Amino acid sequence: MIFRLSLAVLISAVVFNLGHLSAIAHEGHDHGAPPPPISSTIAPRADASSADFELVAIARGTTLRIYLDDFRSNEPVRDAVVEIDGPHGTAQAIPVGDGVYTFDAPWLVSAGQYDLAFAVQAKGTIDVLTATLIIPARDGSREAHTSFGAWIAHAVSGDHTKGLSGNVRLWVVAASSFVLGLIVAAFMRRRRDVLTMLLVTFAACLASFDAHAVTPSAAPAERDVAQRFADGALFVPKATQRILGIRTLFTQVGTYSGTVELPARVIPDPTTTGYVQASVAGRLMPPNGGFPRLGTSVRAGDVLALVQPAIGAADVTTQQQQAREFDQQIALVERRLERYQQIQGVVARAQIEDAQLELQGLRTRRANLEKAPREPEPLVAPVSGVIAAVQAIAGQIAEPNAIVFQIIDPARFWVEALSFESLPFQATAQGRFGDRRTVPLAYRGSGLADRNQAIPVQFSIESAERGLRAGQLLTVFAATRDERSGVAVPRTSVLRGPNGQAIVYEHTNAERFVPREVRVEPLDGSHVLVVSGLEAGRRIVTQGAELLNQIR
Repeated sequence: MIFRLSLAVLISAVVFNLGHLSAIAHEGHDHGAPPPPISSTIAPRADASSADFELVAIARGTTLRIYLDDFRSNEPVRDAVVEIDGPHGTAQAIPVGDGVYTFDAPWLVSAGQYDLAFAVQAKGTIDVLTATLIIPARDGSREAHTSFGAWIAHAVSGDHTKGLSGNVRLWVVAASSFVLGLIVAAFMRRRRDVLTMLLVTFAACLASFDAHAVTPSAAPAERDVAQRFADGALFVPKATQRILGIRTLFTQVGTYSGTVELPARVIPDPTTTGYVQASVAGRLMPPNGGFPRLGTSVRAGDVLALVQPAIGAADVTTQQQQAREFDQQIALVERRLERYQQIQGVVARAQIEDAQLELQGLRTRRANLEKAPREPEPLVAPVSGVIAAVQAIAGQIAEPNAIVFQIIDPARFWVEALSFESLPFQATAQGRFGDRRTVPLAYRGSGLADRNQAIPVQFSIESAERGLRAGQLLTVFAATRDERSGVAVPRTSVLRGPNGQAIVYEHTNAERFVPREVRVEPLDGSHVLVVSGLEAGRRIVTQGAELLNQIR
Protein backbone atom coordinates (compact mmCIF):
# COMPACT_ATOMS: atom_id res chain seq x y z
CA MET A 1 0.00 0.00 0.00
CA ILE A 2 2.80 2.38 0.90
CA PHE A 3 4.58 1.53 -2.34
CA ARG A 4 1.53 2.39 -4.40
CA LEU A 5 0.99 5.63 -2.55
CA SER A 6 4.61 6.65 -3.08
CA LEU A 7 4.44 5.71 -6.71
CA ALA A 8 1.33 7.88 -7.11
CA VAL A 9 3.09 10.82 -5.47
CA LEU A 10 6.05 10.35 -7.78
CA ILE A 11 3.86 10.21 -10.87
CA SER A 12 1.97 13.34 -9.77
CA ALA A 13 5.22 15.21 -9.22
CA VAL A 14 6.57 14.15 -12.60
CA VAL A 15 3.36 15.15 -14.35
CA PHE A 16 3.35 18.49 -12.51
CA ASN A 17 6.90 19.23 -13.55
CA LEU A 18 6.25 18.11 -17.12
CA GLY A 19 3.48 20.70 -17.21
CA HIS A 20 6.05 23.31 -16.20
CA LEU A 21 8.37 22.01 -18.90
CA SER A 22 5.71 22.44 -21.56
CA ALA A 23 4.92 25.92 -20.32
CA ILE A 24 8.60 26.89 -20.40
CA ALA A 25 9.01 25.40 -23.84
CA HIS A 26 6.04 27.44 -25.01
CA GLU A 27 7.50 30.61 -23.50
CA GLY A 28 10.71 29.99 -25.45
CA HIS A 29 8.98 30.70 -28.78
CA ASP A 30 9.58 34.10 -30.37
CA HIS A 31 6.40 36.21 -30.23
CA GLY A 32 8.03 39.55 -31.04
CA ALA A 33 10.30 41.96 -29.18
CA PRO A 34 9.89 41.80 -25.39
CA PRO A 35 8.99 44.96 -23.48
CA PRO A 36 12.00 46.95 -22.27
CA PRO A 37 13.15 45.97 -18.78
CA ILE A 38 12.64 48.36 -15.90
CA SER A 39 16.03 49.69 -14.79
CA SER A 40 16.78 48.85 -11.19
CA THR A 41 19.16 51.82 -10.94
CA ILE A 42 16.40 54.45 -11.15
CA ALA A 43 14.48 55.26 -7.98
CA PRO A 44 10.83 56.39 -8.17
CA ARG A 45 10.74 60.08 -8.98
CA ALA A 46 8.54 62.96 -10.05
CA ASP A 47 9.43 66.31 -11.60
CA ALA A 48 7.74 69.63 -12.11
CA SER A 49 8.77 73.00 -13.51
CA SER A 50 7.57 76.54 -13.93
CA ALA A 51 8.95 79.73 -15.43
CA ASP A 52 11.14 80.21 -12.35
CA PHE A 53 11.91 76.84 -10.78
CA GLU A 54 12.54 73.22 -11.69
CA LEU A 55 11.99 70.49 -9.10
CA VAL A 56 12.72 66.77 -8.91
CA ALA A 57 11.42 64.62 -6.03
CA ILE A 58 13.07 61.20 -5.51
CA ALA A 59 11.73 58.53 -3.17
CA ARG A 60 14.31 56.54 -1.25
CA GLY A 61 12.93 54.36 1.51
CA THR A 62 10.84 56.61 3.72
CA THR A 63 12.62 59.82 2.67
CA LEU A 64 11.59 62.15 -0.15
CA ARG A 65 14.67 63.94 -1.51
CA ILE A 66 13.92 67.17 -3.37
CA TYR A 67 16.28 68.93 -5.83
CA LEU A 68 15.37 72.55 -6.56
CA ASP A 69 17.03 74.48 -9.43
CA ASP A 70 16.57 77.70 -11.35
CA PHE A 71 14.64 76.88 -14.51
CA ARG A 72 16.70 78.97 -16.92
CA SER A 73 20.25 78.51 -15.60
CA ASN A 74 19.93 75.11 -13.83
CA GLU A 75 21.71 76.64 -10.87
CA PRO A 76 20.77 75.14 -7.49
CA VAL A 77 18.35 77.29 -5.49
CA ARG A 78 19.68 77.56 -1.96
CA ASP A 79 18.01 78.98 1.17
CA ALA A 80 14.52 78.32 -0.15
CA VAL A 81 11.41 77.44 1.84
CA VAL A 82 9.76 74.31 0.43
CA GLU A 83 6.43 73.02 1.76
CA ILE A 84 4.95 69.71 0.61
CA ASP A 85 1.23 68.97 0.54
CA GLY A 86 1.02 65.15 0.56
CA PRO A 87 -1.31 62.33 1.57
CA HIS A 88 -0.87 63.07 5.27
CA GLY A 89 -1.08 66.85 5.22
CA THR A 90 1.39 69.69 4.78
CA ALA A 91 4.96 69.76 6.09
CA GLN A 92 8.12 71.75 5.46
CA ALA A 93 11.20 70.18 3.88
CA ILE A 94 14.57 70.40 5.59
CA PRO A 95 17.46 71.96 3.57
CA VAL A 96 20.63 69.85 3.48
CA GLY A 97 22.74 72.10 1.23
CA ASP A 98 23.39 72.76 -2.47
CA GLY A 99 19.71 73.16 -3.34
CA VAL A 100 18.71 69.78 -1.84
CA TYR A 101 15.84 69.37 0.63
CA THR A 102 14.57 66.26 2.42
CA PHE A 103 11.16 65.28 3.75
CA ASP A 104 10.26 62.35 5.99
CA ALA A 105 7.46 60.42 4.25
CA PRO A 106 6.60 57.02 5.83
CA TRP A 107 3.81 56.54 3.30
CA LEU A 108 6.41 55.94 0.57
CA VAL A 109 6.65 52.28 1.62
CA SER A 110 3.16 51.66 0.19
CA ALA A 111 2.76 51.22 -3.54
CA GLY A 112 0.43 53.63 -5.26
CA GLN A 113 0.02 56.97 -7.01
CA TYR A 114 0.47 60.14 -4.95
CA ASP A 115 -0.43 63.66 -6.06
CA LEU A 116 1.94 66.18 -4.47
CA ALA A 117 2.01 69.97 -4.35
CA PHE A 118 5.23 71.89 -3.61
CA ALA A 119 5.05 75.50 -2.43
CA VAL A 120 8.43 77.17 -3.10
CA GLN A 121 9.46 80.54 -1.73
CA ALA A 122 12.90 81.79 -2.89
CA LYS A 123 14.53 84.82 -4.52
CA GLY A 124 11.50 86.96 -3.64
CA THR A 125 9.24 84.64 -5.66
CA ILE A 126 6.47 82.32 -4.49
CA ASP A 127 5.48 79.46 -6.78
CA VAL A 128 3.46 76.25 -6.53
CA LEU A 129 4.52 73.17 -8.47
CA THR A 130 2.46 69.99 -8.75
CA ALA A 131 3.71 66.49 -9.55
CA THR A 132 2.54 62.89 -9.40
CA LEU A 133 4.77 60.31 -7.72
CA ILE A 134 4.17 56.65 -8.57
CA ILE A 135 5.54 54.02 -6.18
CA PRO A 136 5.52 50.65 -8.01
CA ALA A 137 4.79 47.36 -6.29
CA ARG A 138 7.82 45.58 -4.93
CA ASP A 139 9.23 42.59 -6.81
CA GLY A 140 8.73 40.36 -3.74
CA SER A 141 4.93 40.42 -4.20
CA ARG A 142 5.31 38.88 -7.64
CA GLU A 143 7.69 36.02 -6.70
CA ALA A 144 6.87 32.78 -8.45
CA HIS A 145 7.74 29.25 -7.39
CA THR A 146 10.01 27.35 -9.71
CA SER A 147 9.49 23.62 -10.00
CA PHE A 148 12.12 21.00 -10.24
CA GLY A 149 11.06 20.29 -13.81
CA ALA A 150 11.59 23.91 -14.71
CA TRP A 151 15.11 23.73 -13.27
CA ILE A 152 15.83 20.69 -15.42
CA ALA A 153 14.51 22.50 -18.50
CA HIS A 154 16.66 25.55 -17.74
CA ALA A 155 19.72 23.38 -17.22
CA VAL A 156 19.21 21.61 -20.51
CA SER A 157 18.39 24.77 -22.48
CA GLY A 158 21.25 26.76 -20.88
CA ASP A 159 18.90 29.53 -19.72
CA HIS A 160 20.76 31.27 -16.88
CA THR A 161 18.21 33.99 -16.34
CA LYS A 162 15.65 31.95 -14.37
CA GLY A 163 15.69 29.47 -11.49
CA LEU A 164 18.90 28.46 -9.88
CA SER A 165 22.40 29.22 -11.02
CA GLY A 166 24.15 27.01 -13.61
CA ASN A 167 26.20 24.94 -11.13
CA VAL A 168 23.22 24.28 -8.85
CA ARG A 169 21.11 23.17 -11.80
CA LEU A 170 23.76 20.69 -12.90
CA TRP A 171 23.95 19.21 -9.40
CA VAL A 172 20.15 18.90 -9.27
CA VAL A 173 20.06 17.07 -12.59
CA ALA A 174 22.86 14.72 -11.51
CA ALA A 175 21.20 13.98 -8.16
CA SER A 176 17.81 13.33 -9.74
CA SER A 177 19.38 11.01 -12.29
CA PHE A 178 21.16 9.10 -9.52
CA VAL A 179 17.97 8.73 -7.46
CA LEU A 180 15.98 7.60 -10.49
CA GLY A 181 18.69 5.02 -11.22
CA LEU A 182 18.42 3.65 -7.69
CA ILE A 183 14.65 3.45 -8.02
CA VAL A 184 14.88 1.49 -11.25
CA ALA A 185 17.52 -0.84 -9.76
CA ALA A 186 15.40 -1.45 -6.69
CA PHE A 187 12.33 -2.11 -8.76
CA MET A 188 14.24 -4.56 -10.93
CA ARG A 189 15.39 -6.45 -7.85
CA ARG A 190 11.94 -6.19 -6.26
CA ARG A 191 13.29 -4.68 -3.07
CA ARG A 192 10.10 -2.89 -2.24
CA ASP A 193 11.23 -1.58 1.14
CA VAL A 194 14.20 0.23 -0.33
CA LEU A 195 12.11 1.41 -3.24
CA THR A 196 9.41 2.74 -0.95
CA MET A 197 11.93 4.70 1.08
CA LEU A 198 13.54 6.20 -2.01
CA LEU A 199 10.18 7.15 -3.51
CA VAL A 200 9.08 8.94 -0.35
CA THR A 201 12.43 10.72 -0.09
CA PHE A 202 12.31 11.79 -3.73
CA ALA A 203 8.75 13.11 -3.38
CA ALA A 204 9.76 15.08 -0.28
CA CYS A 205 12.70 16.59 -2.17
CA LEU A 206 10.40 17.67 -4.98
CA ALA A 207 8.01 19.30 -2.54
CA SER A 208 10.88 21.01 -0.76
CA PHE A 209 12.33 22.36 -4.01
CA ASP A 210 8.94 23.62 -5.20
CA ALA A 211 8.30 25.29 -1.86
CA HIS A 212 11.59 27.15 -1.56
CA ALA A 213 12.70 27.92 -5.11
CA VAL A 214 11.82 31.54 -5.86
CA THR A 215 13.16 34.09 -8.28
CA PRO A 216 15.40 36.53 -6.40
CA SER A 217 14.37 40.17 -6.64
CA ALA A 218 16.77 42.94 -7.43
CA ALA A 219 18.03 44.93 -4.47
CA PRO A 220 17.10 48.58 -4.45
CA ALA A 221 19.80 50.83 -5.91
CA GLU A 222 21.67 53.17 -3.58
CA ARG A 223 22.07 55.86 -6.25
CA ASP A 224 20.83 56.72 -9.72
CA VAL A 225 23.17 56.17 -12.65
CA ALA A 226 23.46 58.43 -15.70
CA GLN A 227 22.98 56.64 -19.00
CA ARG A 228 22.68 57.25 -22.74
CA PHE A 229 19.72 55.92 -24.71
CA ALA A 230 19.77 54.46 -28.21
CA ASP A 231 18.59 57.74 -29.78
CA GLY A 232 21.52 59.62 -28.20
CA ALA A 233 19.46 61.28 -25.46
CA LEU A 234 20.92 61.31 -21.94
CA PHE A 235 19.37 60.61 -18.58
CA VAL A 236 21.39 62.54 -16.00
CA PRO A 237 20.15 62.47 -12.38
CA LYS A 238 20.09 65.74 -10.51
CA ALA A 239 22.77 64.49 -8.14
CA THR A 240 25.08 63.89 -11.12
CA GLN A 241 24.23 67.32 -12.53
CA ARG A 242 25.43 68.83 -9.27
CA ILE A 243 28.74 66.98 -9.55
CA LEU A 244 29.28 67.94 -13.21
CA GLY A 245 28.25 71.57 -12.61
CA ILE A 246 25.71 71.64 -15.45
CA ARG A 247 24.51 75.15 -16.33
CA THR A 248 22.12 76.19 -19.08
CA LEU A 249 21.20 79.27 -21.11
CA PHE A 250 17.74 80.28 -22.33
CA THR A 251 18.22 81.02 -26.02
CA GLN A 252 17.08 84.17 -27.79
CA VAL A 253 17.26 85.10 -31.48
CA GLY A 254 19.04 88.37 -32.20
CA THR A 255 20.76 90.37 -34.92
CA TYR A 256 24.54 90.66 -34.73
CA SER A 257 27.33 92.18 -36.79
CA GLY A 258 29.22 89.95 -39.17
CA THR A 259 32.51 88.60 -37.85
CA VAL A 260 35.65 87.26 -39.52
CA GLU A 261 38.44 85.24 -37.94
CA LEU A 262 41.96 86.52 -38.63
CA PRO A 263 45.27 84.92 -37.65
CA ALA A 264 47.37 87.40 -35.70
CA ARG A 265 50.33 87.91 -33.40
CA VAL A 266 51.21 90.36 -30.65
CA ILE A 267 53.59 93.18 -31.57
CA PRO A 268 55.03 96.01 -29.44
CA ASP A 269 53.40 99.42 -29.53
CA PRO A 270 55.49 101.40 -32.05
CA THR A 271 55.34 104.59 -29.95
CA THR A 272 56.67 102.97 -26.76
CA THR A 273 59.20 100.55 -28.25
CA GLY A 274 62.86 101.38 -28.78
CA TYR A 275 65.95 99.76 -30.32
CA VAL A 276 69.45 100.43 -28.99
CA GLN A 277 72.02 100.22 -31.84
CA ALA A 278 75.69 101.08 -32.30
CA SER A 279 76.44 103.78 -34.86
CA VAL A 280 80.02 102.56 -35.48
CA ALA A 281 81.69 99.21 -35.33
CA GLY A 282 83.40 98.63 -32.03
CA ARG A 283 83.90 96.42 -29.03
CA LEU A 284 81.11 96.32 -26.41
CA MET A 285 82.00 97.21 -22.85
CA PRO A 286 79.66 97.13 -19.82
CA PRO A 287 78.89 100.40 -18.03
CA ASN A 288 79.07 100.84 -14.28
CA GLY A 289 76.88 98.09 -12.80
CA GLY A 290 77.11 95.82 -15.85
CA PHE A 291 74.75 95.20 -18.75
CA PRO A 292 71.04 95.34 -17.85
CA ARG A 293 69.38 91.92 -17.65
CA LEU A 294 66.17 90.79 -19.30
CA GLY A 295 63.13 92.26 -17.60
CA THR A 296 65.06 95.18 -16.10
CA SER A 297 63.17 98.47 -16.04
CA VAL A 298 65.06 101.36 -17.62
CA ARG A 299 64.35 105.03 -18.18
CA ALA A 300 65.02 107.14 -21.24
CA GLY A 301 68.64 108.37 -21.23
CA ASP A 302 70.09 105.54 -19.12
CA VAL A 303 73.48 104.28 -20.39
CA LEU A 304 73.09 100.60 -21.22
CA ALA A 305 76.48 99.82 -22.79
CA LEU A 306 79.69 101.36 -24.17
CA VAL A 307 81.21 100.79 -27.60
CA GLN A 308 84.96 101.13 -28.01
CA PRO A 309 85.45 101.99 -31.69
CA ALA A 310 87.58 99.58 -33.61
CA ILE A 311 90.19 101.29 -35.87
CA GLY A 312 91.97 99.46 -38.65
CA ALA A 313 95.66 99.77 -39.61
CA ALA A 314 94.85 102.03 -42.56
CA ASP A 315 92.82 104.32 -40.35
CA VAL A 316 95.67 104.49 -37.81
CA THR A 317 98.11 105.53 -40.57
CA THR A 318 95.70 108.18 -41.79
CA GLN A 319 95.24 109.52 -38.28
CA GLN A 320 99.01 109.66 -37.75
CA GLN A 321 99.42 111.57 -41.00
CA GLN A 322 96.66 114.00 -40.01
CA ALA A 323 98.31 114.45 -36.60
CA ARG A 324 101.66 115.36 -38.21
CA GLU A 325 99.91 117.82 -40.51
CA PHE A 326 98.16 119.42 -37.54
CA ASP A 327 101.46 119.64 -35.66
CA GLN A 328 103.11 121.33 -38.65
CA GLN A 329 100.28 123.84 -39.05
CA ILE A 330 100.30 124.57 -35.34
CA ALA A 331 104.06 125.24 -35.42
CA LEU A 332 103.73 127.63 -38.39
CA VAL A 333 100.90 129.55 -36.78
CA GLU A 334 102.78 129.84 -33.50
CA ARG A 335 105.81 131.33 -35.24
CA ARG A 336 103.69 133.77 -37.18
CA LEU A 337 101.91 134.80 -34.00
CA GLU A 338 105.27 135.38 -32.28
CA ARG A 339 106.43 137.68 -35.12
CA TYR A 340 103.16 139.61 -34.98
CA GLN A 341 103.56 140.10 -31.27
CA GLN A 342 107.12 141.42 -31.71
CA ILE A 343 106.01 144.12 -34.15
CA GLN A 344 102.66 145.00 -32.58
CA GLY A 345 103.14 148.67 -33.45
CA VAL A 346 103.46 147.91 -37.17
CA VAL A 347 100.96 145.02 -37.54
CA ALA A 348 97.26 145.58 -37.16
CA ARG A 349 95.54 144.27 -34.09
CA ALA A 350 93.17 142.21 -36.24
CA GLN A 351 95.97 140.10 -37.69
CA ILE A 352 97.22 139.20 -34.24
CA GLU A 353 93.73 138.14 -33.15
CA ASP A 354 93.20 136.07 -36.31
CA ALA A 355 96.45 134.24 -35.71
CA GLN A 356 95.43 133.51 -32.12
CA LEU A 357 92.04 132.09 -33.20
CA GLU A 358 93.64 129.98 -35.92
CA LEU A 359 96.15 128.54 -33.44
CA GLN A 360 93.39 127.71 -30.95
CA GLY A 361 91.35 125.89 -33.60
CA LEU A 362 94.32 123.83 -34.74
CA ARG A 363 95.13 122.76 -31.23
CA THR A 364 91.48 121.71 -30.60
CA ARG A 365 91.36 119.62 -33.76
CA ARG A 366 94.68 118.01 -32.86
CA ALA A 367 93.35 117.10 -29.41
CA ASN A 368 90.15 115.62 -30.89
CA LEU A 369 92.16 113.57 -33.34
CA GLU A 370 94.17 112.14 -30.48
CA LYS A 371 91.14 111.40 -28.38
CA ALA A 372 88.87 109.92 -31.09
CA PRO A 373 90.25 106.33 -31.14
CA ARG A 374 90.12 106.03 -27.38
CA GLU A 375 86.73 107.57 -26.44
CA PRO A 376 83.95 104.91 -26.21
CA GLU A 377 80.46 105.59 -27.56
CA PRO A 378 77.68 105.35 -24.92
CA LEU A 379 74.53 103.46 -25.90
CA VAL A 380 71.56 105.09 -24.17
CA ALA A 381 67.90 104.03 -23.85
CA PRO A 382 65.66 105.99 -26.25
CA VAL A 383 62.43 105.26 -24.32
CA SER A 384 61.37 104.07 -20.88
CA GLY A 385 60.28 100.48 -20.46
CA VAL A 386 61.55 96.95 -19.85
CA ILE A 387 64.49 95.22 -21.49
CA ALA A 388 62.87 92.62 -23.78
CA ALA A 389 65.92 91.44 -25.76
CA VAL A 390 69.66 91.57 -25.07
CA GLN A 391 72.47 90.87 -27.51
CA ALA A 392 75.38 92.21 -25.43
CA ILE A 393 78.47 90.33 -24.26
CA ALA A 394 81.60 91.98 -22.94
CA GLY A 395 84.22 92.09 -25.69
CA GLN A 396 81.70 91.45 -28.46
CA ILE A 397 82.24 93.37 -31.71
CA ALA A 398 79.10 95.34 -32.46
CA GLU A 399 78.38 96.05 -36.08
CA PRO A 400 76.78 99.33 -37.13
CA ASN A 401 72.93 99.25 -37.02
CA ALA A 402 72.99 95.96 -35.08
CA ILE A 403 70.26 95.77 -32.38
CA VAL A 404 71.96 95.42 -29.02
CA PHE A 405 68.91 96.03 -26.78
CA GLN A 406 65.16 96.10 -27.34
CA ILE A 407 62.97 98.05 -24.92
CA ILE A 408 59.22 97.39 -24.63
CA ASP A 409 56.50 98.91 -22.49
CA PRO A 410 54.67 95.81 -21.09
CA ALA A 411 51.47 97.80 -20.66
CA ARG A 412 51.29 98.80 -24.33
CA PHE A 413 50.91 96.12 -26.99
CA TRP A 414 49.39 95.97 -30.42
CA VAL A 415 48.08 93.08 -32.51
CA GLU A 416 48.87 92.62 -36.18
CA ALA A 417 46.47 90.37 -38.11
CA LEU A 418 46.49 89.21 -41.72
CA SER A 419 43.39 89.54 -43.88
CA PHE A 420 43.06 87.98 -47.31
CA GLU A 421 40.50 90.51 -48.47
CA SER A 422 39.83 94.17 -47.89
CA LEU A 423 36.94 94.43 -45.42
CA PRO A 424 35.23 97.43 -43.77
CA PHE A 425 36.11 96.70 -40.14
CA GLN A 426 34.31 98.28 -37.22
CA ALA A 427 36.06 100.20 -34.45
CA THR A 428 36.09 97.31 -31.97
CA ALA A 429 37.27 93.71 -32.13
CA GLN A 430 38.23 90.88 -29.80
CA GLY A 431 41.29 88.65 -29.57
CA ARG A 432 41.33 85.07 -28.28
CA PHE A 433 44.48 83.22 -27.16
CA GLY A 434 45.10 79.51 -27.12
CA ASP A 435 44.27 79.30 -23.40
CA ARG A 436 40.81 80.82 -24.14
CA ARG A 437 41.69 84.22 -22.71
CA THR A 438 40.10 87.14 -24.53
CA VAL A 439 41.23 90.78 -24.82
CA PRO A 440 39.36 93.78 -26.23
CA LEU A 441 40.92 95.37 -29.31
CA ALA A 442 40.56 98.70 -31.12
CA TYR A 443 40.98 98.94 -34.88
CA ARG A 444 43.97 101.11 -35.87
CA GLY A 445 44.24 100.68 -39.60
CA SER A 446 44.84 98.36 -42.55
CA GLY A 447 47.83 98.30 -44.85
CA LEU A 448 47.72 98.64 -48.59
CA ALA A 449 50.89 96.69 -49.29
CA ASP A 450 50.67 92.98 -50.11
CA ARG A 451 52.40 90.80 -47.53
CA ASN A 452 52.48 87.20 -48.75
CA GLN A 453 49.12 87.71 -50.47
CA ALA A 454 47.61 89.12 -47.27
CA ILE A 455 46.84 92.61 -45.98
CA PRO A 456 48.20 93.55 -42.54
CA VAL A 457 45.56 94.86 -40.15
CA GLN A 458 46.61 96.41 -36.85
CA PHE A 459 44.69 96.66 -33.59
CA SER A 460 45.63 98.05 -30.19
CA ILE A 461 45.00 96.14 -26.97
CA GLU A 462 42.74 98.31 -24.84
CA SER A 463 43.30 96.61 -21.46
CA ALA A 464 46.50 96.06 -19.52
CA GLU A 465 46.52 92.28 -19.83
CA ARG A 466 49.19 90.43 -17.89
CA GLY A 467 51.26 87.65 -19.39
CA LEU A 468 51.46 89.09 -22.91
CA ARG A 469 54.65 88.94 -24.91
CA ALA A 470 55.72 90.06 -28.34
CA GLY A 471 55.24 87.38 -30.98
CA GLN A 472 52.46 85.57 -29.10
CA LEU A 473 49.88 84.05 -31.48
CA LEU A 474 46.15 84.61 -31.21
CA THR A 475 42.95 84.78 -33.26
CA VAL A 476 41.23 88.11 -33.91
CA PHE A 477 37.45 88.26 -34.27
CA ALA A 478 36.92 91.46 -36.18
CA ALA A 479 33.38 92.80 -36.61
CA THR A 480 32.30 94.00 -40.03
CA ARG A 481 29.36 96.13 -41.10
CA ASP A 482 27.39 93.10 -42.31
CA GLU A 483 24.50 91.83 -40.14
CA ARG A 484 23.36 88.28 -39.39
CA SER A 485 20.50 86.74 -37.42
CA GLY A 486 20.83 83.76 -35.07
CA VAL A 487 21.25 82.52 -31.51
CA ALA A 488 24.41 83.50 -29.63
CA VAL A 489 25.76 80.70 -27.42
CA PRO A 490 29.11 80.27 -25.62
CA ARG A 491 31.82 78.39 -27.47
CA THR A 492 31.90 75.79 -24.69
CA SER A 493 28.37 74.76 -25.67
CA VAL A 494 29.33 73.57 -29.15
CA LEU A 495 30.85 70.08 -29.45
CA ARG A 496 31.69 67.67 -32.23
CA GLY A 497 29.35 64.72 -32.69
CA PRO A 498 30.39 61.23 -33.81
CA ASN A 499 29.80 62.23 -37.44
CA GLY A 500 31.84 65.43 -37.12
CA GLN A 501 28.76 67.66 -37.08
CA ALA A 502 28.57 70.47 -34.54
CA ILE A 503 26.09 69.67 -31.75
CA VAL A 504 24.70 71.32 -28.64
CA TYR A 505 22.87 69.65 -25.76
CA GLU A 506 19.33 70.82 -25.06
CA HIS A 507 17.91 70.47 -21.56
CA THR A 508 14.45 69.19 -22.51
CA ASN A 509 13.39 67.85 -19.12
CA ALA A 510 14.60 68.02 -15.55
CA GLU A 511 16.93 65.04 -16.03
CA ARG A 512 16.97 64.60 -19.81
CA PHE A 513 19.39 66.11 -22.34
CA VAL A 514 19.06 65.73 -26.10
CA PRO A 515 21.84 66.48 -28.68
CA ARG A 516 20.90 68.91 -31.45
CA GLU A 517 22.85 69.29 -34.68
CA VAL A 518 23.51 72.95 -35.49
CA ARG A 519 25.43 75.13 -37.93
CA VAL A 520 27.55 77.85 -36.35
CA GLU A 521 29.53 80.87 -37.44
CA PRO A 522 32.11 82.91 -35.48
CA LEU A 523 30.77 85.78 -33.40
CA ASP A 524 33.50 86.85 -30.97
CA GLY A 525 36.22 85.39 -28.79
CA SER A 526 33.84 83.65 -26.37
CA HIS A 527 30.63 83.12 -28.37
CA VAL A 528 29.50 81.63 -31.66
CA LEU A 529 26.33 82.31 -33.63
CA VAL A 530 23.98 79.39 -34.30
CA VAL A 531 22.40 80.20 -37.65
CA SER A 532 20.37 76.99 -38.06
CA GLY A 533 19.23 74.00 -36.02
CA LEU A 534 18.19 75.93 -32.90
CA GLU A 535 15.22 78.10 -32.06
CA ALA A 536 14.50 80.64 -29.36
CA GLY A 537 13.17 79.52 -26.00
CA ARG A 538 15.44 76.45 -25.67
CA ARG A 539 17.64 75.59 -22.72
CA ILE A 540 21.16 74.93 -23.98
CA VAL A 541 23.96 73.56 -21.82
CA THR A 542 26.73 76.13 -21.46
CA GLN A 543 28.85 74.56 -18.71
CA GLY A 544 29.67 70.86 -18.48
CA ALA A 545 28.71 70.01 -22.06
CA GLU A 546 32.00 68.16 -22.65
CA LEU A 547 31.36 66.01 -19.56
CA LEU A 548 27.85 65.19 -20.77
CA ASN A 549 29.23 64.11 -24.12
CA GLN A 550 31.37 61.46 -22.37
CA ILE A 551 28.39 59.64 -20.82
CA ARG A 552 27.84 56.23 -22.40
